[in-house]
Amino acid sequence: MEESKGKSKAGCFGYPLSIFFIVINEFCERFSYYGMRAVLVLYFKFFLHWDDNLSTAIYHTFVALCYLTPILGALIADSWLGKFKTIISLSIVYTVGQAVLSISSINDLMDGNHDGAPDDINIPIAFSMIGLVLIALGTGGIKPCVAAFGGDQFEEDQEKQRSRFFSIFYLSINAGSLLSTIITPILRGVECGIHDKQKCYPLAFGVPAALMAIALFVFIAGSRMYKKVKPEGNIMVQVGKCISFAIRNRFKHRSKQFPKREHWLDWATEKYDKRLITEVKMVLKVLFLYIPLPMFWALFDQQGSRWTLQATTMDGNFGSIQIQPDQMQTVNPILIVIMVPIVDAVIYPLIKKCHLNFTPLRKMTVGMLLAALAFVVAAVVQVEIDKTLPVFPSENQFQVKIINLGDTKANIATAGESISLSPFNATEYITYEMKTSNNIDISYPNGSIIKSLINMEKQRHTLIIKNKPKIEAHLSIDGITEKPEQGNNMIRFINSLDSIINITMGDVVFGEVNSSITNYTPFLSGSKNITAKIGNKECTVPSMPFGYGSAYTIIVTGCTEKQLNIKYIEDIQANTISMAWQIPQYFIITCAEVVFSVTGLEFSYSQAPTNMKSVLQAGWLLTVAFGNIIVLIIAGASKLDEQWAEYILFAALLFAVTIIFAVMAYFYTYVDPAEVEAQFAEEEEKKKEKDQLEKEKQIYENEVESELQTTM
Repeated sequence: MEESKGKSKAGCFGYPLSIFFIVINEFCERFSYYGMRAVLVLYFKFFLHWDDNLSTAIYHTFVALCYLTPILGALIADSWLGKFKTIISLSIVYTVGQAVLSISSINDLMDGNHDGAPDDINIPIAFSMIGLVLIALGTGGIKPCVAAFGGDQFEEDQEKQRSRFFSIFYLSINAGSLLSTIITPILRGVECGIHDKQKCYPLAFGVPAALMAIALFVFIAGSRMYKKVKPEGNIMVQVGKCISFAIRNRFKHRSKQFPKREHWLDWATEKYDKRLITEVKMVLKVLFLYIPLPMFWALFDQQGSRWTLQATTMDGNFGSIQIQPDQMQTVNPILIVIMVPIVDAVIYPLIKKCHLNFTPLRKMTVGMLLAALAFVVAAVVQVEIDKTLPVFPSENQFQVKIINLGDTKANIATAGESISLSPFNATEYITYEMKTSNNIDISYPNGSIIKSLINMEKQRHTLIIKNKPKIEAHLSIDGITEKPEQGNNMIRFINSLDSIINITMGDVVFGEVNSSITNYTPFLSGSKNITAKIGNKECTVPSMPFGYGSAYTIIVTGCTEKQLNIKYIEDIQANTISMAWQIPQYFIITCAEVVFSVTGLEFSYSQAPTNMKSVLQAGWLLTVAFGNIIVLIIAGASKLDEQWAEYILFAALLFAVTIIFAVMAYFYTYVDPAEVEAQFAEEEEKKKEKDQLEKEKQIYENEVESELQTTM
C-alpha cells in the first residue's frame, strides 16, 4: 500500500528524478564510511597509542557491528517506520557519530590539557567509541534500505530502467569507496594542531563527516519526489516465528506417539501453510552452506587492519609518488573495477568453452582457496620485512650503542668482545642481560676507564665516549622501543665541538646543543637543510635523503667555508621492502573476492524464493560480521609472536574450512525457486477453482432447495 507516490514520476531519460538524489546520497555515504575506515586502524595505533593486537581487535569489532545492525535496520523499516523515515533517522545518527569521531581526534581539544588524571586520558577513547557505535548503527541500519528504496521508485513497466539503476547505484558505491580511500590518507598525512603538531586525523575524519551531512541533506532535498511504501511486515519475523514454532512443537511432542515427519520443519504444519514451510526449508538449505563462509571474511577484512599495519613497516616510495600505508587499500577497488568485466567477459566464457562445469559453489570454493593463498603470500612478504626490522631488548635485557667522539681509536672490551672503534664511528647495539654484572672497558692511548652498567631499564641506550680534555663516558636513554612508523624518520644530533652550537633542521629548531645528545625528533622522508650556528658563523648542509622508518644520529664535526661537516650513524635501518610487494597479495585476494563474493550473492538470490531474498541478504551480511568476530577470537587467543606465523595460521584455517565447504557443496542439490513457486501457484489456482466449483454447487443446491420449498 502506497503512502505517497511523489510529485514527479519521471525526470530524465525515462528515469524518476528521485533516483538521482538516492545515487548522490549513496556516493557521499560510501565516501564517508570507507574514508573513515581507511585511516581507522592507524588512528588507533598512532593517536590512541594502542598496540597492533588491540587496534586490530577494535577495528574488527567495529566492522562486525556494521554488519550486524542491518538486521535491525531492516526490521525497523519493514515493520515500523518504513524505508524513508528509517534512512532519515539513522542518517542523523550516522552524521552525529562521524562528527563525534572527528572531535575525538582533535589533539588540542581532547588531549592538550592533561594534568595526569586518568579521566582526562580516557576522553578521546570514550568519544571515539561513542562515535564508532553511532556510525555502526547508522551505516548498518541504512544498508538494507537505500538500494531497496531506490527500486521502489520505479513503476512495474520500468524493469529495464530499474536494472540500469542498480548498475549505476553500485558504480556510485565503488566510486565513493575508491576516491575516499585515496583522499583521506592524504588528509591524514597533513600536519595540524595549534599547540602540538600531529597527523591530521580531525581533517581525515572531518571530511567524511561533512560528506555524510551532505548525503543527508541531498536525500532530504528529494523528499517530495519519492514514492514511499508503507511497511507491510518483515518476512524475517515470519521465518523466525515459523522455525521457532516447529522447534517448540517438536519438543512438546517428543515423548508422545506421533507419526514421524519427513523434515523437522513439518512440525509447523499445525499453524503455517505448506508454501511458507517449503520456502523456509529452501532458505535454511542455503543458510546451512553459509556456516563455513565467515572464515573467508575473517581473512578478507584484514586488508584494513593487519595488511595496513604491515604497510607501515614498508617503503612507500614509488618514484615521484609517495604512498601512505592506508592508501594501499585502494588497490582492491581499482582491481575490482578492472577484473569484474574481464572475469565475466573473458575468463568464464573460456572455462565454458573448455566444457568445465564451473558451478557457483565451485567458484566460491576457488575463491576461498585464493584468499588462503593471498595470506601465504602476505606471510612470505612479512618474513622478508622481519629481516630488516631491528631487534629490541626483551624482558630482562637492555642494549647499548657506543659512539666514539675521541680524536683517536678507542679499544673497547665488553660482553666478551674486543672492539676497535675509529673516531666518529659507533658500534652496533650490544645486548646485555640485566641479571648479570656488566662492564665496558674503554682504552685510549692516553688512558682508560671502566663504565659499569647497573640496574639498566629495558631500553636502548647510547654511550658517548671521548678522550679530550680527559677520558669520559656519558650514558643516555634513546627512548625508542619500536621501529618508526607512519613514514617517519627519527633524527637526533651530537655536538662534537668544544663550543655550544644552535642547530636547525628543516623547520625544526633543536636549540642550543652542547656535548650532550639531543632527543629524537620525527621527520618525513626526503632531504632537509641542516643549519648550525657556531659562534658568529652559520654553516649549512643538505641532509641525505631519508627513506621510511629509519633512525639516525647526526654528529656535527665542524664547518668548512660555511659548509657544515656532519657524520651519520645509522641507529635503525630504513624500510627497504617496497609496498609494491603487497600488490600480489592484493591481486590474489581481489580475484578471490570476484569469484566468491559476487558469485555468492548471485547463488543466494538464485536459490531463494522471491519473498525470501531479504532473509538470505541478512544471512550473507551476518557471515561478514561473524568473520570479523573470528579475527577477534584468533588474534586474542593466539600467542604467536611472529606476524608471518599468524598469516599462515589464518591461511591454514581457511584451507581446512574450504575442504569442509567443498564436501557440503558436493552434496548440495540445486533448485529452481521459480518452478517451486509455479507449482504452488498452480496448486493454489486449482484450489481456487475447486473452491469456486464447491461454492457454485452450494449455490445451485440452495436454489434447488428453495424452488422445491416454494413449489410445496
